[in-house]
Amino acid sequence: MNSERDQWSSRLGFILSSTGAAIGLGAIWKFPYMTGMNGGGAFFLLFIAFTVIIGLPLLISEFIIGRGAQKEAISAFKKLAPESGWSIIGRLGVFGSFVLMSFYSVVGGWVLIYSALSIPGLIIKDNANYEQLFGMITGNPLITILGLGLFLIINIVVITFGIKGGIEKASKILMPLLFIFFIVLVIRSVTFEGASEGLRFFLQPDFSKITGESVLYALGQSFFSLAVGFSVMVTYSSYLGKDVSLPFSAGSVSIMNIFVSLLAGLAIFPVVFSFGLEPTAGPGLLFMVLPEAFAQMPFGEIFLGLFLLLFLFAILTSSFSMLEIITSAFTANKQRSRKKVAWIAGLIVFIAGIPAALSSSTLANFKIFNLTIFDASDFLVSNILLPGGCLLIALFIGFKMDKTLMRREFNESNNLSPNMYQLWFQIMRWLVPITIVIVFLGSLGIL
Repeated sequence: MNSERDQWSSRLGFILSSTGAAIGLGAIWKFPYMTGMNGGGAFFLLFIAFTVIIGLPLLISEFIIGRGAQKEAISAFKKLAPESGWSIIGRLGVFGSFVLMSFYSVVGGWVLIYSALSIPGLIIKDNANYEQLFGMITGNPLITILGLGLFLIINIVVITFGIKGGIEKASKILMPLLFIFFIVLVIRSVTFEGASEGLRFFLQPDFSKITGESVLYALGQSFFSLAVGFSVMVTYSSYLGKDVSLPFSAGSVSIMNIFVSLLAGLAIFPVVFSFGLEPTAGPGLLFMVLPEAFAQMPFGEIFLGLFLLLFLFAILTSSFSMLEIITSAFTANKQRSRKKVAWIAGLIVFIAGIPAALSSSTLANFKIFNLTIFDASDFLVSNILLPGGCLLIALFIGFKMDKTLMRREFNESNNLSPNMYQLWFQIMRWLVPITIVIVFLGSLGIL
């Protein structure tokens, strides 16, 4: 491979980088507030079911497409289905990643600002109103735009170093640290007085609170948190050697994603109920709850600062994948330099992200179908573009891609039973597309 198509140095590096791409905001930021707004334990159970039954087979599929073609998203579908319209899947992935990153980077900016404030000890204070602090930060146009810009600059710099020297190197260090510190936070969270009520809310399913919209959100969350649907993992796996088992790697990423989602719920909801906060607080839930938790700990400000930095790095490992798919799509012909494309792409994302950054301030009253620009972008990605992309990938796997190549990639470097390939293939051909269509039509009230 040339310098534009370098490879992961190890299976561990690939798994950690893929896990970083999958976890990020999906598990740590979005999962807790989506769970809080959609019934708690029942939503969590639906999320696990969709992740295992639908998300995992899709993740394996994206790995197979990427490594089978050894090309980034758009070129992969062109190579595997030449002179056809299937490359629309890769194009949809690039567009969806662009939209996703435009509002994802806004949240990354919030975390960056919080991290900067935590270093001199400006967050945890006696009788502090953390909800008001969050409103002050997100409601200040200059601060949110500054955070957006700085977050994107960090992404751009890392992407210019490529796969091995940039993304993999960061993921190998930061992801294990995040797991360790998250466990420490959970241990402290569940010892608060009144924590049991939060645990019941999160772990005890109440299906009376589930609606058709909640089911769609759970499906969308499983796609969002595994980073499937936008061919991000197609691009990542295109840098992968043949000595790695794709089902094993996909299973590892899925298990770690569910585990981190569990940790996020165990860290957040006991604190929410202990301090009488609302689990339905929405996107700001994490920013209002974490300071409350750390304020009760010895050296809380230090721990909060460390966690925010680790949280920031987890978000970055996820955003790297989005900027990578955009960058690789425009450097596939080797006529453009990675550095130049990364900076141009980052600048365009910055401009596109400004309206979402202003959704809590200047543009707070501007609504699209009664949603702010930030929330409308989130809904478009999670509930329309991601399920749509997953549906197209399922159809591609089930009815278009060469079966010999699929079987070879699925069975490469593993000792799985031959029946496992057939099970995965039938799930992708029938169960995945039918489930996506039924859930989507149900959310619209058609079924």
